[in-house]
Amino acid sequence: MGGDERVVRLSIPAKPEYIVLSRLALAGLARFRALSADTLADLKLALTEACSNSVRHAYDGNHGGQVEIVYRLETDRLIVDVLDDGPGFPEQQPRRFPEQQLRRDEPDGSGLGLAIIRSLTDELELGGRDGRPGARLRFMKKLAE
Repeated sequence: MGGDERVVRLSIPAKPEYIVLSRLALAGLARFRALSADTLADLKLALTEACSNSVRHAYDGNHGGQVEIVYRLETDRLIVDVLDDGPGFPEQQPRRFPEQQLRRDEPDGSGLGLAIIRSLTDELELGGRDGRPGARLRFMKKLAE
C-alpha cells in the first residue's frame, strides 16, 4: 500500500434502505481527495447501481445476507469492490467489459445497471470472490491530478 492510499471497508445488510450508507462512506472518503461535484455524483450513482445489483440478485429478494463494499482511494484513482455471498455470476472468471458489450436490452432490465456503471467509470470487472461463494463487482475511476 502506498502512503497516499486509503482503504475503507463497509458491510451493510442486503436491504435497499441501507444502500445510502455506502454513499455516505464514499462522500466521507472523497474529503481526502478533491473531487468535482459531477465526479462525486457519478461515483455515487455507480455505487448505488452496484449495491442495488447485489441486494436484488444475490439474495433473491430475501434480504438475508450482507453486502461488503471496499473503497480504495489511491493517488490517481478510486477502486470500489462490491461483494456478496450470493450465487455469483454465471461465469466466475473475472471479466472486463467495454461499454458496447454490456447488454441493455434484457426484458427484466438486467444489464442496465451494469451499463450505467460502465458509462460512469473507467473500468468495470465482474468475477468471483477468490475461492469463496459469491460475486465481486469492481469499478475504477481515474482521478485528475
